[in-house]
Amino acid sequence: MSTLVAELELDLEVFTGPFDLLLTLVLKEEVDLLEVELADVVLSYIDVLESRGELDLEVATEFLVLIAALLELKSRLMLPREDEELLDFEPDVAAEELLQRMLEAKRYRSAASHLIEKLLGQDGVRFRSAPLPAALRRTDVHDLDAVYKPARLGRAIGGLLALPPKVDIRHLTIPRVSVADRLSHLRRLLRSAGRTTFEEAVAGADRVTVCVTLFALLELYKQGEATWQQEEPFGEIEIVSPGAAAASAAAA
Repeated sequence: MSTLVAELELDLEVFTGPFDLLLTLVLKEEVDLLEVELADVVLSYIDVLESRGELDLEVATEFLVLIAALLELKSRLMLPREDEELLDFEPDVAAEELLQRMLEAKRYRSAASHLIEKLLGQDGVRFRSAPLPAALRRTDVHDLDAVYKPARLGRAIGGLLALPPKVDIRHLTIPRVSVADRLSHLRRLLRSAGRTTFEEAVAGADRVTVCVTLFALLELYKQGEATWQQEEPFGEIEIVSPGAAAASAAAA
């Protein structure tokens, strides 16, 4: 049983002492469970937790399981005698079942503690404790040299120590123009003549500037400051301001 549960001291009307002793007496039917106020036990446990200022979920879960089992057992004892035939278990059978569960839980906790101690003692080290197969106990040095050649091992280690080739980033282009710059450029061309072409807007520009100019043209169209038209596929793209487009429509 966990330390916190075992150290829990109770002061009840029918019992005074540690909680584990109360469980033992209840299971041995030396203390009448009907006279034990389980609510006082829970309140005492909460007081212990508050005094410690911490909550161990594993210990709290164990306590809840034990209290729930006692509540179930007590509820069976409190039922009227004429309804006993409707119960799944008789009180004595329920007590034996509770004891069996507690003993099984204790075995699992002991096994878990043993494994934890083993793992802590072997922290960072894992090894095979089973003996080697008989075939591997009889080896020949020449066979090992044929399979694990020192030169091959040296090349493998040397490959791990070798620095990887430097990544060539010369093909990457650093943008030197923003969408705002290209917006200003397009608006300046449209203010001077009311219309322009995409080829004129990107004359002498690199590929990144051409892409940014396209984004700027889409932004002009979104804001209603320009439209464009292309008479034929892969033909010249003409960009027209709303004022120039209205004047052309009126003249037509």
